[in-house]
Amino acid sequence: MAENGFETQIRTIGLNLSYGTAQVLKDITFDIGRKTVTAFIGPSGCGKSSYLRCLNRMNDFIPSARVSGTIEIDGEDILSPATDVIALRRRVGMVFQKPNPFPMSIYENVAYGPRLNGVKSRSVLDDIVESSLKGAALWDEVKNKLSRPGTGLSGGQQQRLCIARAIATQPDVLLMDEPTSALDPMSTARVEELIRDLKVDYTVVIVTHNMQQAARISDYTAFFLLGDLVEYDRTARMFTSPSDKRTEDYISGRFG
Repeated sequence: MAENGFETQIRTIGLNLSYGTAQVLKDITFDIGRKTVTAFIGPSGCGKSSYLRCLNRMNDFIPSARVSGTIEIDGEDILSPATDVIALRRRVGMVFQKPNPFPMSIYENVAYGPRLNGVKSRSVLDDIVESSLKGAALWDEVKNKLSRPGTGLSGGQQQRLCIARAIATQPDVLLMDEPTSALDPMSTARVEELIRDLKVDYTVVIVTHNMQQAARISDYTAFFLLGDLVEYDRTARMFTSPSDKRTEDYISGRFG
């Protein structure tokens, strides 16, 4: 592991994850820096999305999941039985592979989380909706149609709406699981540009199958293979002079 040169926000120590008898993560240990973009790459089934779901305890919904080790976010062990998982998911937002706006208006999609958190004032909600849509680079496109269904937007707009919904609760960390895989190239470029902007305010962790995307948008890259973290480094270094032959083979397209 290289000298990282960042302030650690997420620290993972000896993380193991199994679904039933299948071990999908093996003794994962690394740190993720505050207000950086970290990309997870690796072939399908290598554990990268499973690790991502550990960060907001989404694996809790899988009865066969067994996890051990430590993940600390700002010094708090989020895997502890004492962790308030609902509060954790407020702090760690998530954007999924396919855009999944709620079947409600654009406005209500963004206001949903703040309302759940007890915000009742219409003027406060108005401000949150506007700032979140601006933060997701969507405000100018939808400001005159906030009462229309979120599901009526284009795919790329829907994904940016989901990003607006995720940041409306002001999380510390934003998780993205292949957020552009269902989008056309132009929409993908818009979301990539947005991700670069978001790291000013958020720590962004993204799973991607697209090597070029990881190279374009991330500061750091982690390469997973068969449940192991093979290599983790600055993206520029990893893509030009990886230290592990398996990383070089994967990045150059020899397998995966």
